[in-house]
Amino acid sequence: MTVRSKRLTNHAARKRRHLRVRKRVHGTAQRPRLCVFRSARHIYGQIIDDDLGVTLVSASDLGDGAAQATEDDGSGKRASARAVGRQLAQTARDAGISTVVFDRAGYQYHGRVRALAEAAREAGLVF
Repeated sequence: MTVRSKRLTNHAARKRRHLRVRKRVHGTAQRPRLCVFRSARHIYGQIIDDDLGVTLVSASDLGDGAAQATEDDGSGKRASARAVGRQLAQTARDAGISTVVFDRAGYQYHGRVRALAEAAREAGLVF
C-alpha cells in the first residue's frame, strides 16, 4: 500500500492562493484587473474585464510584440519584466485605461512580479 503525502505541490499551492485572492479581487470596466503570470522563463501580463470576461490588453516577453529590455535595464528576467510592465502600461493608456486593480496571481510580490508592477506604475498606470 502506497501512502500519499498530504503536502501540496508548489503549483497546487499557488493555485489555492490565487483562488483565495480572487474571491475579493474583481476587475470591472472602470477598473479592470491586471493579472500577472510568471513561468520559469517568461512573464506575461493581462488587463482583464471580469464582468465581460474579456482580456482588454496583454503583453509578454515573447512573440512579435515582445517587450524589449533597454540597455539601462541590463539583462535578465527582471529587466524583461520591467519592459513588459512598461509595454503593458503604454498599451493600456492607448486603450483608455488608466486605473487597474493588481492581481499577483498567488505569486509573492517580489522579484519579477514587483518589477513588472513598479514599471507599470512608473509608466502611468494607477493601482
